[in-house]
Amino acid sequence: MGVDISIKKVVIENIKVTLQIWDLAGDERFRFLLPIYGRGASGGIFMYDITRASSLNNFGNWLNLFKQDVSGNETDIPIIMVGNKLDLLNMRTVSIEDAIKSSRYRNILGFIECSAKTGENVSLIFNALTLAIMKKASFI
Repeated sequence: MGVDISIKKVVIENIKVTLQIWDLAGDERFRFLLPIYGRGASGGIFMYDITRASSLNNFGNWLNLFKQDVSGNETDIPIIMVGNKLDLLNMRTVSIEDAIKSSRYRNILGFIECSAKTGENVSLIFNALTLAIMKKASFI
């Protein structure tokens, strides 16, 4: 199918929230599915690899594709840009400055670096995005 679906539970401001996470993994062959699976999303996490500059260069293309739903309407939901592989810091090719500049240019919620391997900052990503979604929906 081209997508992994997971459930994550978080507590934000004493409110229990269950997140349904659809991971498209950035595989080029599933690119056409992004607008379809993105329809109805409340938020987005777009990752790039801090050890591969090309992944940041492609960030804008993936983001634009996601923001256009299948009817051609532009979505306005909280999106966080995430630099992954923080555990490979010594192999970094994407500077923090370039990542911040890219996130500001695209006017998205923010920028966080993490390591999916070690779990560093992973909870921070989900908490920050969930908080933004809840604020946008006027839950808090």
